[in-house]
Amino acid sequence: MKAIVMNGIGGRDMMEHVELPEPTPGPGEVLVDIAYAGVNFMDIGVRQGIAWTERPNPKVLGVEGAGRVIAVGEGVEEFAAGQRVAWVYAPGSYVQRISIRATSLVPIPDDIDDRTAASVMMNGLTASHFATEFYPVQPGDVAFIHAAAGGVGLLLTQIIKLRGGEVIGRVSSEEKVAIAQAAGVDHVIVDTEGSFVDETLRLTNGEGVHVVYDGSGPTTFQGSLDILRRSGTFCWFSPVLGGPGALDLMKLPRSIKIGYATFLDHIHTPALLRQHSKQLFNWISEGKLKIHVGGEYPLADASRAHADMESRKTAGKLVLVP
Repeated sequence: MKAIVMNGIGGRDMMEHVELPEPTPGPGEVLVDIAYAGVNFMDIGVRQGIAWTERPNPKVLGVEGAGRVIAVGEGVEEFAAGQRVAWVYAPGSYVQRISIRATSLVPIPDDIDDRTAASVMMNGLTASHFATEFYPVQPGDVAFIHAAAGGVGLLLTQIIKLRGGEVIGRVSSEEKVAIAQAAGVDHVIVDTEGSFVDETLRLTNGEGVHVVYDGSGPTTFQGSLDILRRSGTFCWFSPVLGGPGALDLMKLPRSIKIGYATFLDHIHTPALLRQHSKQLFNWISEGKLKIHVGGEYPLADASRAHADMESRKTAGKLVLVP
């Protein structure tokens, strides 16, 4: 069985395509043949030593995917061999087959294909958390999204639009403008130098936005503060690119609210995982949520997928095919 492991902390040269023993499901586990594995910035963070430091190397990368049940372990009654399932957090998903806790799985509806299911789990549940719980968008709210043509940004835009909000999106190149617009971004700002502030304030008549979603690291942090209106909300995420450093709460402007949002708080029980996943699948079935896959790679080319994601040249979701 083939897998992608990291042999140490560092660059993409730490990734290796190796042969591993076949897994078997233990009690409460399900053995899945993986059709697609999602690529996420979380995986890059793991490789760089930001997470999973307690797990010894070599270790298999990846957390997300979709596939078909091969066998179930003792005590598993909700899934059966042949059933299609998806997951958002099962460490070691860059592999052909994996044993996963049954509580981490969701069933895939018949009208949703495996690639779509694998592509929506992490990004979709993250976007859902941001727009429905961390800051519940209301009709008429104006939101600013960094990396609006990325995997999270495209889905976040669509969910905000479903809730009646307006979206200002920042992208890194002209090539991404049409992709962001197709998702529903009302105003697209092309910017790589952090010069989005003046245009955003112009678009909002100097008032600023109700909420900003920033996963772009410390380089955009001050600008994101500057575009918030009074009592606005700053949703910060994606620790892979680094944090803003120490904050003096007494110097935060305009009574804004700021926090670090993590998608696991959205799905902290199996019931919530299945509830929110079902909502995403329903939106897809109804044509209200569209998935943009920006790259599909053989498992052996996982290093190239990481390189493309790190380059910020891709749009939408990247997936691996074991």
